[in-house]
Amino acid sequence: MKGDLKDKTAKGLMWSAVNNGATQVLNLVFGIVLAHFLTPSDYGVTGVLVIFSTIAANLQDSGFSQALINLQNPTKRDYDSVFWFNLMMSVSLYAILFFCAPLLAWHFEMPCLVEVSRVVFLGFVIAGLSISSGAYLRKNLKNKEIAILSLTALVLSGVVGIVMAMNDMSYWSLVAQQLTYITFITLGRFFYCRWLPSLHFSFAPVRSMMGFGMHMLVTNVVNTLSEHLLTFVMGSHFKSKSVIGNFTQANKWNLMASKMVSETVGQLAQTVLVEVTDDKERELRVFRKLLRFTAFFAMPAMLGLAVVAEEFILVSIGEKWVDCIPMMRILCIGGAFLPLYTLYRNLTVSSGKGRVYLWLGVSQVVMQIAVVVCFMSLGIIPMVVSFVVFQILWIGVWQTFARRYLGMRWRMLCADVAPYLLASLAAVSSAYFSTMCLTNLWMLLISRVFISAVVYLLIMWLWHDDILREINAKYLKKNVS
Repeated sequence: MKGDLKDKTAKGLMWSAVNNGATQVLNLVFGIVLAHFLTPSDYGVTGVLVIFSTIAANLQDSGFSQALINLQNPTKRDYDSVFWFNLMMSVSLYAILFFCAPLLAWHFEMPCLVEVSRVVFLGFVIAGLSISSGAYLRKNLKNKEIAILSLTALVLSGVVGIVMAMNDMSYWSLVAQQLTYITFITLGRFFYCRWLPSLHFSFAPVRSMMGFGMHMLVTNVVNTLSEHLLTFVMGSHFKSKSVIGNFTQANKWNLMASKMVSETVGQLAQTVLVEVTDDKERELRVFRKLLRFTAFFAMPAMLGLAVVAEEFILVSIGEKWVDCIPMMRILCIGGAFLPLYTLYRNLTVSSGKGRVYLWLGVSQVVMQIAVVVCFMSLGIIPMVVSFVVFQILWIGVWQTFARRYLGMRWRMLCADVAPYLLASLAAVSSAYFSTMCLTNLWMLLISRVFISAVVYLLIMWLWHDDILREINAKYLKKNVS
């Protein structure tokens, strides 16, 4: 059993890395092309809807996807019940949001939101059909199938979006891209699962998962509010599609890079941690290994992106997006720590501490709102800075839970994360100061990326870092736990 878990985890990490790495590269390419054809205002129209569509998706999911994964041996009856429950939730919520569309358009002073929102919100109805099948793939660590499906859907939807943008269809290009992706993912999950829901529906499995599922639901909604809070505040306070669009663009690149790491780990962390909950010593070893793996990639990637933000934006999408550069730099500093959130949250979920997960999330959003409101009158940049600083500090609250539950002490956290943070700071500082004399943007971008990578890997090699050694020796497969 132990060997099987190691083998599945190693393969899961590999395919998660392939999936997320290729996904971010494709997102990079499609994002650059679309940004050349579209304007900040186009992104602003769809940007204000992200928080609503994501919350709707959380409500339609109702936390049951995570509940299914957390079951030791979910049955077909469990998957069937969750499918029909989510379908009913999806249709009901779409009906509510359909009639709320004029209210959204009035609040953000964008008349076009009436039609756009009604089309965008179709996405969570379509996605609702694949909650059970998606949980099945994750529960069984079908990361290879998930990767193939995700990348195919991304290519198809990206082509659709670009073709429409080239034909001057403005923000509708982004809407079509989103719906194409969701539809293909839904169909593909059914194909790989070879599963169709039974017409015999019972509420019993849903009721048995309701407590855990509702905790996950509320917390997922809270996490969504936390992630998209600034977009909503900017849309409500500044009433400018360009401001919203620039922030959306900055946050897109930040999340694209940070989620490459967090989703690589997150796709299998909960499943793996559930398998070792009966052995706290082993669970601590697994958690710390995942923590080091996360920090090894997240710190240099995000701090490096913060340093090259100006060159990257100017080279890739042009001067019309120059206003997003300061926000992108600040967000990327916070983005270095976001993957750690994912790991701590997975630890909480896998341990069955849904109530703790809920209250930590609720407290975080309440305090974030207070911080943002306090700094809102000072302008956009101070507001973004306060938001990021609070995000970094709040990791300490999650660490307090890990200490009580798992014995994960503060010195362990520092020992697991600090070397990668310090090495990353040294690497990006070396790259920045050694290339200040360069004026060509392409040379500046390439030189800083290259120098940062070389210096970081050299420091890790001299430090005899265990993650680097295991990657080099293909040893991770034998030592995940």
